[in-house]
Amino acid sequence: MTEEEVKQNLIDKYTDLLRIKAAETGTNKELEFQLAIVKVKLSSYNIDTEMLEKMLLDK
Repeated sequence: MTEEEVKQNLIDKYTDLLRIKAAETGTNKELEFQLAIVKVKLSSYNIDTEMLEKMLLDK
């Protein structure tokens, strides 16, 4: 898998998790943990997650 493919897969996973979070009505520690892990991985590639969070969580 190329580096670009890894980045795209991480972005896809992060947006999937954000969609789940947006649909959640309560708290989910496991979801928050997974989001944090993927966010750290994305930041290691200098990928800013702020725009994705605003698009999917700010309604």
